[in-house]
Amino acid sequence: MSRAPLVAADPALARDMDRWIDDPSLWAARTALLHQLRYREATDTDRLFGYCLRRADHPDFFIRKAIGWALREYARTDPAAVRGFVEGAGTRLSPLSVREALKNL
Repeated sequence: MSRAPLVAADPALARDMDRWIDDPSLWAARTALLHQLRYREATDTDRLFGYCLRRADHPDFFIRKAIGWALREYARTDPAAVRGFVEGAGTRLSPLSVREALKNL
């Protein structure tokens, strides 16, 4: 089950996502990264970009792919913000995350 509708319905659950992003379970961290996928203008960009940087050095494919996916989805709403974030992150983001983030820009 997706966590996005739950967090959207009860914004207090965002605190759970703040804990999950640092969880040793890659699946919990991945859920935190992806929970805002369809938020569009309601995306908390500080949280999104912060989560991406907090897990940028994670070696797992699924985390790196989730970073790129979350950024790519938000780029549909604010491409300049995502491009600026990716450029500002420099080499902190993996090539996979960057490729996925900028895929449609």
